[in-house]
Amino acid sequence: MIQVLANSLVPIFVGLLFGYGAGLFRVVDNKDVKSLVSFLMTFALPSSLFVVIALTPRPLLWEQAKAAVVLAIVFLVFFVATYYASRNLGKDTAANSAVLALTLGFPNHAGIGIPLLLAVYGPEASVSVAVGLAVGAITITPITLAILESGTSAGGTLSPAARICTSLGRALKKPVFWAPVLGVLASVAKVHMPTYLDKSLTILGGATEGTALFVTGLIASAQRINLNWGVGWAVLGKNVLQPALCLAVALLFGMPLEQTRFAVLLSAIPSGFFGVLFGKGFDATPDVASSSLIASTVLSIFTLAGWIALLNHLH
Repeated sequence: MIQVLANSLVPIFVGLLFGYGAGLFRVVDNKDVKSLVSFLMTFALPSSLFVVIALTPRPLLWEQAKAAVVLAIVFLVFFVATYYASRNLGKDTAANSAVLALTLGFPNHAGIGIPLLLAVYGPEASVSVAVGLAVGAITITPITLAILESGTSAGGTLSPAARICTSLGRALKKPVFWAPVLGVLASVAKVHMPTYLDKSLTILGGATEGTALFVTGLIASAQRINLNWGVGWAVLGKNVLQPALCLAVALLFGMPLEQTRFAVLLSAIPSGFFGVLFGKGFDATPDVASSSLIASTVLSIFTLAGWIALLNHLH
């Protein structure tokens, strides 16, 4: 077990530390990461998602439907709960609350999910990571953007439903959102992918893991760290309560053991960086979100190890 944990977690945190160190010592600009994020979200990650899903046999892909529903429920429940707590208990603005809710509600699947599940469960878990990314992308991400845009002069003139539809439309235009859909269609239609196309996309998609880990560390190095009770509760919720909720929902839905392990471990992954990135564009950068991003990632060394050990003993 110790060797499994070391082989799965050490490479991930080495990649994060490289990014953090590069930003901390100004080897790479940690204030302007737009180019790296654009490469990751427009080229590398969509290529990886498409290949993984397109090459998944149709019966195996269909088995992911229940996992997608479970993850959607978990993400939405945690997003709403965090937003409500931030607005009513923390007395924060709607924009700041949305950024915090997305930061905690959408785990860092792009940076940590792919290498982690591959190391722990093997290649068969790749499609589960792709499903998790797609679910977060079409559920809580558009809701966050709609809330952020409602604070702008243009967004304030639209109804809540119109803002959500507009944000969803913009999200669906991005490659990271429609690439998995194309992959599903290719798998269902049993489209034969030429070897040269498969290899080309695989090479480009192979840059996803390292780039995502590096970018996560780079973004974390630019954030302010302010440890308080709010951050403590946020990290407890993200690293412990969210995967516990996922386990409860998965058992309620009667998911197969293997799919349950995949889904719970995906939920146990620390906070993602999408919320902080989106917030910067709308001048919404709550300290709790940025501090939770760092604290959740650091403490996941222990919480991920605990969840992996627990899931391996689940029968």
